[in-house]
Amino acid sequence: MPRLIFVNAAQVVTCAGPARARRGAEMSKLESRTDTAVVVEGEKIAAVGPERSLRAEYADATEIDCRQGVLTPGLVDSHTHAIFGRARADEQEMRAAGLDYMQIAARGGGIHSSVRDLRARGEDELFTLARARLERLASYGITTVEVKSGYGLTLDDELKTLRVIARLRQELAMRIVPTFLGAHEIPLEHRGSAAQRNEYVDLLIHELIPRVAREGLARFADVFCETGVYTVPESRRILLAAKEHNLLLKIHADELTSCGGAELAADVGATSADHLGAVSEAGIHALASGPTVATLLPGTMLFLGKQTRAPARQLIEASVPVALATDFNPGTSPTPNLPLILTLAVSQLRLTVSEAVIAATVNGAAALALADSIGQLEPGFCADLALFEISDVGELPYWYGDRRCLGTWIRGKSCHPSHLQVS
Repeated sequence: MPRLIFVNAAQVVTCAGPARARRGAEMSKLESRTDTAVVVEGEKIAAVGPERSLRAEYADATEIDCRQGVLTPGLVDSHTHAIFGRARADEQEMRAAGLDYMQIAARGGGIHSSVRDLRARGEDELFTLARARLERLASYGITTVEVKSGYGLTLDDELKTLRVIARLRQELAMRIVPTFLGAHEIPLEHRGSAAQRNEYVDLLIHELIPRVAREGLARFADVFCETGVYTVPESRRILLAAKEHNLLLKIHADELTSCGGAELAADVGATSADHLGAVSEAGIHALASGPTVATLLPGTMLFLGKQTRAPARQLIEASVPVALATDFNPGTSPTPNLPLILTLAVSQLRLTVSEAVIAATVNGAAALALADSIGQLEPGFCADLALFEISDVGELPYWYGDRRCLGTWIRGKSCHPSHLQVS
């Protein structure tokens, strides 16, 4: 079994602790060590300890020189929409002219624009576009990424998207978690009447979800529960149908309006409730009473030009576990840069550095039901690591927008290319 030993790091950030989502004061406990080495055997971390003693104990291991950088668990991006065609830069100008999200959608922009585009493209083209995007995500230190469908909104086009994700999982080193988001919008062809709308919801429940589950194309099912999109009763029906088919649940909740999405997430046992830009006091209370992770996406609110932000401090003080993700998508958050999201978390959401790093590692893993295997540099965990060209972990959100990642390793194998020499 191949052995690696990571040495000469200015800091090793282990995030050691319970193998579950961290809450409240737990999010401030970021273990950071100096004079520390990390030993990898095969796909697992074998040891973390004093560099001198581990070098002697594992003298046969191949050394990775960290060059006085900071070694962390691989970052976890638990919310992306990476399967799409063209960019939607034109919508940014519309927003600058004063149009809001719903007005742009009413003019045929927004999600529907990406739907028309994706339907016209084949699997090979979508695969090529997505592969390049995921490689860019990896270059920022991301080793695990969730990827959603949702720009197809027909049986064939949703399955096409999920097959692209399956190909990416086979061919890329990154850990990719597939999510079925057929309930991303009501397709335009089903908006003519209540009967047509119900017809699409029935298609999701009776055809798409069973097919996706039967073919093993997704681990999660998601729904956009928002005013003007899916109502709480519709979202409940869809999520419960997915649960019956043994899919784990996610929900786009209370992004722009407070409509009860967070309460629904808690009620159905969703693994995560995402966005929460307009979550209510009742929604926060509901999330605090259960295991659902609140995944915050500050890049979206920034790009949309919104003055409001998800109430991160209130969520943490209520003991709701908080994760951070990019929401990488063509319309409202076209960034693959998760360290930039950490910058926004500190500067706008008022998280501490420790809270932000935990939110992008351990709690990101928990938002994907993977906290028992990734998110920590501890013996027995998967050997997913990221090395950054900084001297202290506090610099990770400090150098905002800068790509400081020197390399990533997933299951003990190099993923993102680096200039490191292996001796």
